[in-house]
Amino acid sequence: MLKAESVAVFRGERLVFRDLSLSVPSGGALVLAGPNGAGKSTLLRLLAGLVRPAAGQVLWDGQDAFADLAAHGQRVVYVGHQDAVKPGLTAAENLRFAARISGKSIRAALEAVGLENLADLPARMLSAGQKRRLALSRLVLSAAPLWLLDEPTLGLDVAAIERFGRLLAAHRAGGGLIVAATHVPLPLDNVAGLRLA
Repeated sequence: MLKAESVAVFRGERLVFRDLSLSVPSGGALVLAGPNGAGKSTLLRLLAGLVRPAAGQVLWDGQDAFADLAAHGQRVVYVGHQDAVKPGLTAAENLRFAARISGKSIRAALEAVGLENLADLPARMLSAGQKRRLALSRLVLSAAPLWLLDEPTLGLDVAAIERFGRLLAAHRAGGGLIVAATHVPLPLDNVAGLRLA
């Protein structure tokens, strides 16, 4: 279980939020909503261990998640605004490092997002939506229980969003947790919401 208790975060000198608490159980999903600049991405970065709270704490199964950042890093996979796709590498080559760490199949990851026929195509030739799907395919290669997603459906068409919904459901069915920031509805059932001002 993931919990944040009365956390506060500054960005530079600006207080982004304070006294914020949340809880996501095994198999749960939390969708963050709110206007641009409200702190959704900052909250995801906090939960990922990339930002430390000025106050409060983040807990994993009741323990301070930041006591061992290396261990916390192994339980988190973070997909941010940027797709982190290297244009000079093929779609498959972009996944090689993640697959080597996980021991999972690049082909299966590409099939999960419908890019198996483009495995050998240089990423610079992919459309924006295809690059986003390639970024999301890294989720399939990860064994991390906590998926932190920032605008995950940006640039995706209806079919790709449906396919992504199946990935989300399978992850949750296995006890995985999802926290996602978005401005549009996600293909998630039984989801909690948190609106940031």
